[in-house]
Amino acid sequence: MSEGKGTQSAVEHFSIWGTSATLAVTDPGCLREARTILDAVLTATTSAASRFDADSEISRLNAHGSVSASPWFLSLLNQAQRAYEISDGLCDPTIAPSLISLGYDRDFDALTASDEALPSTNPSPGWTAITIGDDNRVSLALGTAIDLGASAKSAAADAAATTIAAQLGCGVLVDLGGDLRIAGSAPQGGWAIGLAMSAKSAVAEHEIDEVVGLAAGAMTSSSSIVRTWQRNGATLHHIIDPRTGRSAQTPWAMASVVAASAVDANALSTAAIIWGEDAIFELAQRSTQARLVRHDGSIERVGGWVEPTEGKP
Repeated sequence: MSEGKGTQSAVEHFSIWGTSATLAVTDPGCLREARTILDAVLTATTSAASRFDADSEISRLNAHGSVSASPWFLSLLNQAQRAYEISDGLCDPTIAPSLISLGYDRDFDALTASDEALPSTNPSPGWTAITIGDDNRVSLALGTAIDLGASAKSAAADAAATTIAAQLGCGVLVDLGGDLRIAGSAPQGGWAIGLAMSAKSAVAEHEIDEVVGLAAGAMTSSSSIVRTWQRNGATLHHIIDPRTGRSAQTPWAMASVVAASAVDANALSTAAIIWGEDAIFELAQRSTQARLVRHDGSIERVGGWVEPTEGKP
């Protein structure tokens, strides 16, 4: 997903967590302070929820089965629970053992192809394996480990965008690896958001498939072809079907969803990949705007997603 900018806006692209990120503000004078606010949210999220940081709260929780959680880690867990519930359990943080056994056991940029046989996997235990006590102590059932990759990034986008708009009084767009949140006043006509099957921070115009205007809320895109790796000749991806513990078998190369928050949008775009063809019905039942791209390039638009006037921007 690639973001355009308004005439008077300022935009900055950078990399974080092995993916691309974009910060844009309607007032160029706010950009530096907005980046400071965003960086603080990113740092706090890494400290709380990066399973590749041995000192993070999630790493200590997975290692020891219990931890006294900070307010931000508790907030991320609460957002993960919401994502689990609105996706009918498909956006599931307890898929961590499956991710690890399939080879996603280090930062994505460090993954290499392996000729090891694919392991057997099991269904994930689901949210009932997580307990949050009144004393802010989080505990996991025996044998459980969690990964917040399906919700922490979107929660960080929500928190950063709303904080920047409230504190600086400008319009803002925050996109963290396809989890995009808008807050404050948008440029005239909305933020121009280019949809592309790419995780690069700078996408060439010819790579953009469609441009949409968004003035408020959030849009996220989940893909089964961007974050992939090879194991024993098989191509695996990071969207795990918790019902099998395997990379989801899906007709969709990319699912884009519009919602009020990035957490909600990402939960449903992740679920759409796992739902497969049923995603058309499931998203329509939720009155959700979505754009689903099959591996052959054909597109399904759901819930009133506007048809483009031209095939290319």
